[in-house]
Amino acid sequence: MVKSSTVTVREKPVEEVASAKVGGLTIHGETIIIQTENRVELIDLTNRVMEFVRQFNVREGLVSLWSMHTTCSLFINEFQTALLSDITRFLEQMVARDAEWMHNHPDHSDCDRMNADSHLRALLLGHNLTLQVSGGEVVLGQWQRILMAELDGPRARSLRIQIFGVS
Repeated sequence: MVKSSTVTVREKPVEEVASAKVGGLTIHGETIIIQTENRVELIDLTNRVMEFVRQFNVREGLVSLWSMHTTCSLFINEFQTALLSDITRFLEQMVARDAEWMHNHPDHSDCDRMNADSHLRALLLGHNLTLQVSGGEVVLGQWQRILMAELDGPRARSLRIQIFGVS
């Protein structure tokens, strides 16, 4: 059994900002950094994503949001204090931090962060979202918000956001 993780290497690093415009088609992607303050934290990104979409005047298209980390997730849900507490409690009950995970054991892993629970919780939530843009606005239901889950903080998290559509 190999103790170290396999590293993903690109031939060319992701550009911080990349744009293309052909006719009425716009594609623009950039990296945004979110600084977290707690080991487990839920952050509402909805307004930030909506502002990003509005600045490119895309009438119809898609906006995609990707976490560049294995212990930082993206998902849609309601942003309400009691529910946020319930989500955190649910994650903690589903995946106990102090369980005997192989990823935390030096005989099986070279990871010194003791964060197997964070990786496993991220499996439940996912790492990316793709949302529709219609009429120049992100399509969301009345109570839906774009949320980021920090599962192994506090840390600076890199998210990649890209809009693709027509003006």
